[in-house]
Amino acid sequence: MSENNKKQLEQQLWNIANTLRGKMDADEFRDYILGFIFYKYLSEKMELYANKILTEDGLTYHDIDEATEEGQEYLEAIKEEAVHSLGYFLKPSELFSEMAKKGNSDNKEEGTSNFILDELTQVLKHIEQSTMGTESEDDFNKLFEDLDLTSTKLGRTEAAKNDLIAKVLGHLDKIDFKLQDTEADVLGDAYEYLIGQFASGAGKKAGEFYTPQEVSKVLAKLVTTGKTKLKSVYDPTCGSGSLLLRVAKEVQEVSKFFGQELNRTTYNLARMNMILHDVHFQKFDIRQDDTLEHPQHLGQEFEAIVANPPFSANWSANPLHMSDDRFSQYGKLAPSSKADFAFVQHMVHHLAENGTMAVVLPHGVLFRGGAEAHIRQYLIEDRNYLDAVIGLPANIFYGTSIPTCILVLKKCREQADNILFIDASQQYEKVKTQNYLRKDDINDIISTYRERISKDKYSYVAPLSEVKDNEFNLNIPRYVETFSEEEAIDLLEITTALSELEQEMHEADITIARYCEELGIAKPF
Repeated sequence: MSENNKKQLEQQLWNIANTLRGKMDADEFRDYILGFIFYKYLSEKMELYANKILTEDGLTYHDIDEATEEGQEYLEAIKEEAVHSLGYFLKPSELFSEMAKKGNSDNKEEGTSNFILDELTQVLKHIEQSTMGTESEDDFNKLFEDLDLTSTKLGRTEAAKNDLIAKVLGHLDKIDFKLQDTEADVLGDAYEYLIGQFASGAGKKAGEFYTPQEVSKVLAKLVTTGKTKLKSVYDPTCGSGSLLLRVAKEVQEVSKFFGQELNRTTYNLARMNMILHDVHFQKFDIRQDDTLEHPQHLGQEFEAIVANPPFSANWSANPLHMSDDRFSQYGKLAPSSKADFAFVQHMVHHLAENGTMAVVLPHGVLFRGGAEAHIRQYLIEDRNYLDAVIGLPANIFYGTSIPTCILVLKKCREQADNILFIDASQQYEKVKTQNYLRKDDINDIISTYRERISKDKYSYVAPLSEVKDNEFNLNIPRYVETFSEEEAIDLLEITTALSELEQEMHEADITIARYCEELGIAKPF
């Protein structure tokens, strides 16, 4: 698909999303539009799979008559294979195209109706039920729970709700997602586009489920440096799963994706996002719970770890955590009002010996005192895990304008006697109220990290002894000098210019006075 066609598809989807908008907040109508796109994807995937199975019989999935015994036999056989391969099952009558057709039907024959809300609710439940007792059950469980078709926000009456939903399904049904083209991830990209659009319009809440694509690219490139395949990638605050999927684009293969997300709705979004990007249900393990209080992947280590945790979030900092293997060796817990280092400790605990982790954090983690200074010192002096500190521009995250940084940590560092500091805070482009990293800005960060070089006013390879002399304060200006001497001012040149300007003004006054005299009006001075 060409870039132009891709943009047209994105615009079509956004226009459809706006059909739903009405009085809803961005994060509310997000759940409907993304849910319906997912339902359409599952339907088309199911139909393609069933048609392939039925090729030998000279049939298509729509040819099967569900009312006959023969039709039921076909469906049972297809269901068995579909649940094993796809992870779910849909009957021909439950496909998205059938629902869209029924909802937009003008057929007014006796006994027919274009009311589809109840049936649609049942279909979405059937998708989840088809997975019960199978390997894919956890990945599809309550996946559509946020699609509340009874909500008054869809309309005041049942008929109004039905008309709106039918209209949206009708618009979506006209779009060809080209799922037959297995090389193109058109729908996955479009889905990412929509998630990004919703994030930019959802205000403060947006940062909870979406990392700007440019930042995701930086994190993904950092953790895949020197690798072409990854056994595992993990995100302890995975949001919509976009960061995990971005890592996959930087290597030939990722054997398995792992993630945890606190917010139930966002957790559903992450699972949908995985499936939409054609990640098989056996290849991802996304869990829902509080990562710090109730970690769901205990005992596991990962080759790549990426995260954009909520900045300076509250957490319990319960003294009982001092007996938790993730925190016990440090001697201190992160403050209850700033969980940033608690997330770092959690990630370090799960990092494999040959792994790399990259995490976005607020600048305060670089220099704040107390328990955070203690943890910082332990990571550098006792463990020597800190590989690089990268300063990012302010205002590149949705919903917050604070400057941020990326910490890169490794358990087995190639350059164990230094830490690389990069100040990329001044390299960005401003679009409306948001700053964003350009392609060249990203390339500068990554090439500097990979070459590990000092560049004037941009990067510095600091010996560990220097970091120790700075009492493990990692504030970037201590290491990367960005001060520029102002050009010398030639006072004689300026006084000459002012004198000439004074003369020009005097001549202009004479000219104006002459015109006023000719016109017989008073001078303005």
